[in-house]
Amino acid sequence: MAEPGDPDAPKPTDPAVDHDDLIGFSSAAALQGRSRIVAEPEPAPEPAPSARPARSPAPEPEPDLFAPVDPAPEPEPTPAVTTAPQPEPVPGWAIESPRAPDPVRMNRHAVVPPKEVANSTGLYAVYALILFAVPTLGVSALIALLAVTGRPGPSGAVAASHFVFQQRTLWTAAVAALLGAILIAVGLGVFVLFVVAVWLILRGASGVLTLKAGRPVRDPRGWFLA
Repeated sequence: MAEPGDPDAPKPTDPAVDHDDLIGFSSAAALQGRSRIVAEPEPAPEPAPSARPARSPAPEPEPDLFAPVDPAPEPEPTPAVTTAPQPEPVPGWAIESPRAPDPVRMNRHAVVPPKEVANSTGLYAVYALILFAVPTLGVSALIALLAVTGRPGPSGAVAASHFVFQQRTLWTAAVAALLGAILIAVGLGVFVLFVVAVWLILRGASGVLTLKAGRPVRDPRGWFLA
């Protein structure tokens, strides 16, 4: 019989070992020659996997009261909106008022534009010399007298009347100026020369206006204006 602790003793868990023989008596199964069936021990249940503890979120750090505060972002500049300049008010005098149509004139002659006088360039030149007689002390009048003397006048009626009017004006002024120069000795010459100068300018101006209007001189040999 094996002692407890004997290394050669069979393991109690061995199914071929009959434990009844170890205690000094035989069981009915041993007498029949059957070995005792020992139930195999149930395997120990595996430990359930422990649930991994969920990680709690890390606590947020408390704000530091003495930490410098970041400056606030500058706002984006808004684009400047330019408005179209308002037009300045137009004064009333600058606004052109509509012109009313001319009324129809009944039983009246239409205005006829002045006719162009033929060979009028020479006539205007003589009138200009007459008007400059006073500033040139009679020199231009003497030139005009030479221009209208010794040559035939123009053929047109209007131009011929002005040509005769110029001859009469220049010859009369020349004779009166000579008489005034003689009367200077007795004190009347200055007055005569003044009257001749005024009469010469008035005759020349009236002749220019009449020629510009295309009209003939009413009395070319008279003493008054054209």
